[in-house]
Amino acid sequence: MTPLTAVVTTFNNATTLRSCLESVKWANEIVVLDSFSTDQTCQIAAEFSCVIKQHAFQGYSKQKQDAIDLASHDWVLLLDADEVLSDELIEEIQTTLKAGPKHSGYTMPRIEQLFWKMNHPGTRLNAFLRLFNRQAGRMNEKPVHESFEVDGSVGKFQAGFYHFSGLTVDVQVEKINRYSTLSVEEKSRKRKSISPWILVFYPPLYFLKSYVMKRNFLNGWAGLIGSVCMTFYAFLKYAKLYEHFQHKHYGASLHPENIIARAGNKALRADVHAVEEAAVDQQQDRAA
Repeated sequence: MTPLTAVVTTFNNATTLRSCLESVKWANEIVVLDSFSTDQTCQIAAEFSCVIKQHAFQGYSKQKQDAIDLASHDWVLLLDADEVLSDELIEEIQTTLKAGPKHSGYTMPRIEQLFWKMNHPGTRLNAFLRLFNRQAGRMNEKPVHESFEVDGSVGKFQAGFYHFSGLTVDVQVEKINRYSTLSVEEKSRKRKSISPWILVFYPPLYFLKSYVMKRNFLNGWAGLIGSVCMTFYAFLKYAKLYEHFQHKHYGASLHPENIIARAGNKALRADVHAVEEAAVDQQQDRAA
């Protein structure tokens, strides 16, 4: 059987970590890279005889790459601390490892917790590359939506894994605000400008994709709220990007001292114009 290291990055994940580690305890090794949790996260990891390392959070992509680099084996199963393998997926992974992997990596569909319920079985699920040969690639450098990228073929598992995000609308909105700000860094490197019309047309199309094409309507009101939240994210990331380019275009002209100076010049020109008008009026009075 191909040896496997399960890799988990953590920060204050005591609520979900035990279930996560329970689902990967059959792996040859479990590595936990922690960002100095203040709850029971590390104590829980110690119960599973994990290799536990700690350093400050370096960003999502780099933190996960650092954790992957700690693995003793080439084949790695990468999970977040709020993700749990289903029994069916465990069996599918073990069968693949016993036979010898035929691909450089494997994707697996993720079953999401949507506020107060789990995805309806009919919802179209997103798939993520989580099992891979770490020698065949590395994490990309995206500030958000980071993923491992492999050179070589990628297989697909049919069984899924669970994402117990524990989201509330309040947490989702905070996350949307943070992620949309981070996305500006990536998108501004690839673009020199952006049309404001994308703010008009893209969000409605995104809503149709999320609510109708991905069948979130099957999730009832939770599906509607989730689709609207993600549509807001689609709008916000481009609104912030457009704002970025506007600030870049106007530059120093937006600085307070320059605005005040322009206002002062306008006032001065207005005063001169008023004096000139008064002089003309006086000449007209004398002539009369």
